[in-house]
Amino acid sequence: MQTLILINGNFLCRNLTGIERYAWEVCRRLDKLLATKTGEQSPRFAILVPANAKKVPRYEQIELIRSPKAIKGFPFWDLGTFARECRRRHALAFDFSNTAPLGKNCGIAFLHDIYAADCPQDFVSFKDRLIRAYSMLNYANICRHARKIITVSAFSARQIQKRYSVDASRITVIGNGWEHITKVEEDDGIFARFPRLAEEAYYFTLGSLSRRKNLAWIARYAASHPEGLFAVSGKAISGLVPPELDALKSLANVVLLGYVSDAEVKALMRHCKAFVFPSYYEGFGIPPLEALAVGASAIVANAASLPEIYGGAVHYIDPHSTDCDMDALLSEPLSEHPQDLLKRHSYAAAAESIYKLCCEILQSLIA
Repeated sequence: MQTLILINGNFLCRNLTGIERYAWEVCRRLDKLLATKTGEQSPRFAILVPANAKKVPRYEQIELIRSPKAIKGFPFWDLGTFARECRRRHALAFDFSNTAPLGKNCGIAFLHDIYAADCPQDFVSFKDRLIRAYSMLNYANICRHARKIITVSAFSARQIQKRYSVDASRITVIGNGWEHITKVEEDDGIFARFPRLAEEAYYFTLGSLSRRKNLAWIARYAASHPEGLFAVSGKAISGLVPPELDALKSLANVVLLGYVSDAEVKALMRHCKAFVFPSYYEGFGIPPLEALAVGASAIVANAASLPEIYGGAVHYIDPHSTDCDMDALLSEPLSEHPQDLLKRHSYAAAAESIYKLCCEILQSLIA
């Protein structure tokens, strides 16, 4: 009898940010990969789909198990409904979202990063502290009980090892991808909504408006460079909105776009002077990959995982200092062609690595 690997479908109820996009894209490619493994003794994969999933995927090989339960609070789903279903079906839990059932039923779990552990100063309000407490619970549980921890960069792997004394053999690094952006049809309508961007060269910044995305850097740089134009998009995360948002609103050379669609993001990236990503903490950081994929130049922070991921294919800034000239940076030659960087990362490769890892774990269970 095949062992069931049950994927937590909590990402089907979340806004489409980096972790959720990774889960969607990898599951889509894993389904295609499984179709080529029909002659093998491959694992059986299924997704537990919450009753209130925003969108339900259609797969040929991955089974969809519909739960009668809706997600009303993620802790109740992750630690309750999903955990019970894994026990009932004698399934191996698989989590993309930095969460996992408690204890011996933890299974295989992603820790994309341990932001809440490494940056406690970012969690200030009561709601912040609740988010951090739940994150810390999951970090500790995964690091102690997971059969295998998957993370997205060597940087995150080192942080996990150092803080939680995890043996390196229990951690596998499987990176991100960018191919989704190629299937998005560009929407130039954004320039009708914000005509100033059609008339002037602009720097573009994308990201959820959380503290680590470092809008403080953009606010300081824009204030000291009034001749430049800066377009900032992103949806605020409740409880993690940076105070710099008010500073940005007061600057005449900053255009706050709010939420923009993937199609509008592609248009903004394609036509910007450069894509700017000043985040001081990232486990991977997908947006610069998207920007490079559509032909934009990218300027990123020389912090956390970003130098490891982006190598010589981008220009770098200090996330703690605006003592630089981005126009001058862009005139400097790159030591690596962006296309060479893009070849190193793909969702297809991630799906293949996850499949192999699951096969190895199931073999060890049989042995």
